[in-house]
Amino acid sequence: MSEKLAALGGSPVRTEPYPEWPVHDERDVAAVTDVVKSGRWGGYPYPGPRTQAFLEQFAAMQGGGYPVAMVNGTVTMEVALRAAEIGWGDEVIIPAYTFQATAAAPMAAGAIPVIVDVDPQTYCIDPRKVRQAITEKTKAIIVVHLGAQMADMDEIMAIAEEHDLLVVEDSAHAHGAQWNGRGAGTIGHFGSFSFQSSKILTAGEGGVLLCRTPELAARAASVVDCGRPHREYGADSGYTMGANYRMTEFQAALGSVGLERFPEQMKQREEALAYIEEALSEVPGVRLLKRDVRHTRRSFYRYVFALEPDVFGAEHDEVCYALDREGIPCWNGYPAMHHYDLFQPGKSRLPVPNAFPNYFDFGKMDLSEAERACEHEAIWLDESIFRAGRKGMDDAVAALKKVQAHAAELAAAKERLLAEELA
Repeated sequence: MSEKLAALGGSPVRTEPYPEWPVHDERDVAAVTDVVKSGRWGGYPYPGPRTQAFLEQFAAMQGGGYPVAMVNGTVTMEVALRAAEIGWGDEVIIPAYTFQATAAAPMAAGAIPVIVDVDPQTYCIDPRKVRQAITEKTKAIIVVHLGAQMADMDEIMAIAEEHDLLVVEDSAHAHGAQWNGRGAGTIGHFGSFSFQSSKILTAGEGGVLLCRTPELAARAASVVDCGRPHREYGADSGYTMGANYRMTEFQAALGSVGLERFPEQMKQREEALAYIEEALSEVPGVRLLKRDVRHTRRSFYRYVFALEPDVFGAEHDEVCYALDREGIPCWNGYPAMHHYDLFQPGKSRLPVPNAFPNYFDFGKMDLSEAERACEHEAIWLDESIFRAGRKGMDDAVAALKKVQAHAAELAAAKERLLAEELA
């Protein structure tokens, strides 16, 4: 392939825009209009009728759990820990490769996030590192199902049972995914889901926490509803120390309409994934993340694969830059947590003696696999590529092959391109 890269002045592979997100039609307009006309807009009394209907629909789709609705998919994890009475001085193990919210949630509950490395084959939390990080203060593990991958839930649950630990599944990327036929978020003690604007099931914002038991659900609902007692799950929470984290009826109405579309969208993405993986595997320097046979249904937020820079000829930031200019929406992913500008534990006020030297000495942390993924390897393809038919996926692969063929030129022009980007 001899055509010049678009980043270096050539013509892009794709000029047609990919499908927009979120998808919407008159059903969404009607649902929101009904809420407006009802006069029941907010989340109090909690849960509202539309919120309750959405919860039942979502739990049925996901395959179980006692569902509790919240304002977003960050407080879901905080509420899970508070409902389980995890807080001051407790340790919660989290992966280094995830959005800041996974680390911020334990701190919001008063606990300490203990950051461990990820498995280089999946970019999900490494169970071996979890075992090494357990102390007498450890009370919970938060796993993250990342991209099109799920954490090894068999091993994580075995560790949790061995050490009497609680497990929270951060499933913000995994609506509809299954492990051994069980829905993501229904295997641990809690499953946290986000409906933020870019998520594959969205209400603009919002979150649901799937709880293993009625008792945990009742306590979570109480925390969400300013500490009021909740009994609708078959258990009495009593009063708790809560806050207003309630979902509105607008969010629930949009979520219910999204659920009508979701099964077909999920099927479309999963079929598209099988098609594109075969093509990606033929590109020199591309490594697909490991597909575990126990991951029986894949549903994903963005699709992640790895570059081998020495073979491909360029680093992932250069490649993402070039792909974007070829008309392919992509991203080079989260920073590793100890290099993440959004994660500033030293600016919190956690009342734990000597917490920061002991837990957050980032210069001494060995998170080499997460660093490699974040700084050199990972490329995240936008989910819209998987709703654009075979032509959309073919264009993405063609652009990647074009970039690989001109990788040396791209790498040589890196400094100039960076200067232009910052100008």
